[in-house]
Amino acid sequence: MKIRYLLLLCCMSIFSASAQTVINRNAEIAEMVAAVNPDSLKSYITSLVAFGTRSTLSDTNNEKRGIGAARNWVVDKFNQFAKQSNGRLTAYLDTITYQADGKRVDAAISLANAVAVLKGTDKNDKRIFIISGHLDSRVTDIMNRKSDAPGANDDGSGVAAVLESARIMSKHAFPATVIFVAVSGEEQGLLGSAFMADKAKKENWEIEAVLNNDIVGSNNSSGTNIIDNTKFRVFSEGLPNYQLNKTAKYIRSLGLENDSKSRQLARYVKEIGERYVDHLEVKLIYRSDRFLRGGDHLPYLNNGFTAVRLTEMNENFNHQHQDLRTENGTEYGDLIKFMDFEYLRKNTCINLSVLASLAKAPSVPTEVKVVVKNLSNSAAFNWKAPKKGKVKGYYVLMRESSSAVWEKKFFTVQTEITLPYSKDNCLFAVQSVGEDGTESLPVVPGIDR
Repeated sequence: MKIRYLLLLCCMSIFSASAQTVINRNAEIAEMVAAVNPDSLKSYITSLVAFGTRSTLSDTNNEKRGIGAARNWVVDKFNQFAKQSNGRLTAYLDTITYQADGKRVDAAISLANAVAVLKGTDKNDKRIFIISGHLDSRVTDIMNRKSDAPGANDDGSGVAAVLESARIMSKHAFPATVIFVAVSGEEQGLLGSAFMADKAKKENWEIEAVLNNDIVGSNNSSGTNIIDNTKFRVFSEGLPNYQLNKTAKYIRSLGLENDSKSRQLARYVKEIGERYVDHLEVKLIYRSDRFLRGGDHLPYLNNGFTAVRLTEMNENFNHQHQDLRTENGTEYGDLIKFMDFEYLRKNTCINLSVLASLAKAPSVPTEVKVVVKNLSNSAAFNWKAPKKGKVKGYYVLMRESSSAVWEKKFFTVQTEITLPYSKDNCLFAVQSVGEDGTESLPVVPGIDR
């Protein structure tokens, strides 16, 4: 009897193991993530801080101090990485003359973004994925272009994440194009990102996702006094700011107030990031940005692109936008000694894993529909193959309407599926799965009547 019972337990155990779905890390992406080096990140920020100030209003001609020297240095770093890219990575300064605006720019300036483009290997794949951080720094007075403004964390950390991602990804090939950019003018009113987003709109760039990194390298807060390097925030808009009047009725009719493209990107950041990066939880923040603040993802959103802001969990305002000083025993200023480079390493790994997954994966499935022709408690879907990339199948994602994240994934090699779950009670999406297991962004279904 005892032997029979043990055999039964053994059979149940085998069945349970075979029924589990394991999402494996892609070996190439895992290799890239493992290559992220905290010492490299620290070296980038040390060099950026050494320029004294990186105020957008500062000198553009001095070779050692100011925004001009800093942006030239970033392009030089990109060009160093380009040597290992077999010609795929190219770098340049994208420059315009920005006139005085009576707000945060009091004289005409040379505004420039430091850009590196890692060209996709598929000439027919026009998809673009962008990672950004802002190069400029500031002190208390936004018009002060003379005083030292180290900007170690705000936003030397974001630029360091961009540089390290470029260093590692330039050694690898992707079907889609990845753009690495250190923008200027963020503190002056998101000027550099607005310049780039407006250009992308006019030139019809096929931007599928923007990861904006702003303040990603410190683990302690002012106000709440929390010290924690195991959580990371991603901000995403709900109702789209772009042409909401045209889409509001559709969004309301399907209950998609929490399922904008940016929310789908944020969920993707959480799932992929936590898959590849240990001891870090990605927290979904359902706001476009923090109160009274704004970041470089906003101009992309305003132009109809999909974008999110990635930022540390606990900000310390003593080390942002501050003159360097000590008052009542408290040291103010954005200094390198206040940073946590292991935390910055993990946050950079989140970015790299997401970028690499998106750029390797096929494009999204097309014409995704949920069938509502008949009253039914099941959920039937159909779609068409993606326009770019080879697929081995598709995931149909499901979650309860009250859940923040996808709870179930159903794999199929077909372009249709019927699930024994109520379409009225749950939310669904479909994503393409590449031959190497990488996944596209999810697509929420429209209505098939």
